[in-house]
Amino acid sequence: MKYVDEYRDAASVRQMAEALHTITTKKWTIMEVCGGQTHSIMKFGLHRLLPDKIRLIHGPGCPVCVTPIDRIDHAIEIALTQGTILCSFGDMLRVPGTVTDLMTAKAKGADVRVIYSPLQIFDIAAKHPEKEVVLFAVGFETTAPAIAMAIWMAKKRSLKNLSFLVSHVLVPPALDFLLSSPGQQIQGFLAAGHVCTVMGSHEYGPIAKKYQVPIVITGFEPLDILQGVYLCVQELETGECRVVNQYERSVKKEGNLPAQHLLEKVFICEDRSWRGMGTIPDSGLGLHSDFSVYDAEHRFPKIVKRTHEDNGCISGLIMQGKKSPHECPLFGGACTPECPKGAPMVSSEGACAAYYQYTRKKR
Repeated sequence: MKYVDEYRDAASVRQMAEALHTITTKKWTIMEVCGGQTHSIMKFGLHRLLPDKIRLIHGPGCPVCVTPIDRIDHAIEIALTQGTILCSFGDMLRVPGTVTDLMTAKAKGADVRVIYSPLQIFDIAAKHPEKEVVLFAVGFETTAPAIAMAIWMAKKRSLKNLSFLVSHVLVPPALDFLLSSPGQQIQGFLAAGHVCTVMGSHEYGPIAKKYQVPIVITGFEPLDILQGVYLCVQELETGECRVVNQYERSVKKEGNLPAQHLLEKVFICEDRSWRGMGTIPDSGLGLHSDFSVYDAEHRFPKIVKRTHEDNGCISGLIMQGKKSPHECPLFGGACTPECPKGAPMVSSEGACAAYYQYTRKKR
């Protein structure tokens, strides 16, 4: 398959790994931001091909994992409200809230439906005009345009029984937060190619300059990732701190301008809490006042305010790159995909799920 097979070619991957061994002279710590990249690294064993001096750490690039616990609790409250249908993407259903999760709420009789496209909510709303249909909208800039289009269409159609619990977050403010946090040792980033396909690369230049770190926009196949590491190490070894685009087959400097214009019409930037990391300024998307009638937070004010999470899970430290999943005392024992204590063990992009699937010792 074009643009896939050639980036999984074993000979090319080995050649790139050998080139990395040639240029690496110092110890470097690089964070891959996206959970999809983390899973590729673990699945294909790319970390074992790297020189010992290169350490890859895993970032907060999993929207399911960083969705704050109070948002999960609010979604559960809405789902349990009589006369509502809560729609969500499947990987949100088993993310633990303070007390329970959406899957358990569904088992107790809540009308929780898994969707695969935001456009499905229009059919559901049309078939159930007597009910309030709420979409739990989670994601980074990658999925935000599709949600924005759904909100724009809802207004155009003047739909009355549809609203959105928006929990979208933005990547660049998270990088700024990580680099400014005490004890952080990140020396370079592999940025998520799909985010930059939408937003372009211009937001990363000021961060690279401010913190003097190289940022390489990278794809998700084995050769993509090793090329990204190579370009990052190349900059580190020469003392450069630029934004480099490895993923040129998808990412343009300006990004997807129509998608960006739609985001500007529908959303505004606002401070947002990230699970395990706290509040990051201007890191979330909220609904513009022109679309506030579709804001589920207004239609369903949160009743119970519980945000305390103290079950021994260290997912916050894992998503900041300060700990690895294997360092969590719950990993593989009390915390498994079947019985997750933290969001990174649930999501298909979570670092803990990747480690559990690809690196745990088989019993």
